[in-house]
Amino acid sequence: MTRNGRTRSHRSKKKRITLALAPVAALAVIIPLMNQANAATPSEVSADCSADSDKLANCEFVDVQFKANSLGPNERVSPVSDNCGSTSTATKTFNVSTSVTRTLQLEEGTVTEAGTKLGNSLFEVGLEFSTSTINITRDDKTTTLSFSRTDTVQPDSTAFFMWSAKRTDVSGFLKATYKEAQDGQTVFFAPSEGAATVHVFYPQILNNGTPDGRLWLRNVKCETTAADAVPNSTKALQSEEAGFGEGGANVTDVEIPLSEVPAP
Repeated sequence: MTRNGRTRSHRSKKKRITLALAPVAALAVIIPLMNQANAATPSEVSADCSADSDKLANCEFVDVQFKANSLGPNERVSPVSDNCGSTSTATKTFNVSTSVTRTLQLEEGTVTEAGTKLGNSLFEVGLEFSTSTINITRDDKTTTLSFSRTDTVQPDSTAFFMWSAKRTDVSGFLKATYKEAQDGQTVFFAPSEGAATVHVFYPQILNNGTPDGRLWLRNVKCETTAADAVPNSTKALQSEEAGFGEGGANVTDVEIPLSEVPAP
């Protein structure tokens, strides 16, 4: 009886030891899974860099390639002057106004702000592409183009000024270094290491301080399809209009030399 009782007690202790070890083994499996789930995705890297997240030790823009003298979007930069119904030309005064600034465009095409860490990196990268002939705006300040000019509106036409800024397009990727490891590492990329799909557009500035670009006067025949596409002067200035010389048969474009634009 005594021997049998000791045997049952010995087996019971073994079971208790096994049960005590089981939660520890389970915890060892859970921790790697949690770390893996927290690994930063490219979208999170972009968001953290843009927001200057406290989770970051640093965020850098790594340049891969560049293209100088890249023309930006076409935008209307003056109110519309109306000479519809007239059989003769009209002399009109146009108030032209626009501005340029450094912009960061992510892979999905969205333009975003750059946090302090990323902004410092963009400034340093821009230094590599500023030359004696190409003065680029490396920081996020705005450079304005603003003046009045008298010009000719054709018979039975509306007229306005168009602008496309010249920019140095530097493309590359984002490299984020996190303070705490995620999935066993601290460095992550957006969209990937070596990619060239994140664009930084640095405006080019002439030596007299005027933004570099293409400026032209556009005349559009009244009561045409092209005229229907032009909002009236009370509406906000529109972007993504047809480029220089691309408006069609009812549109006449005349380029204005930037030497005729007064310096700021």
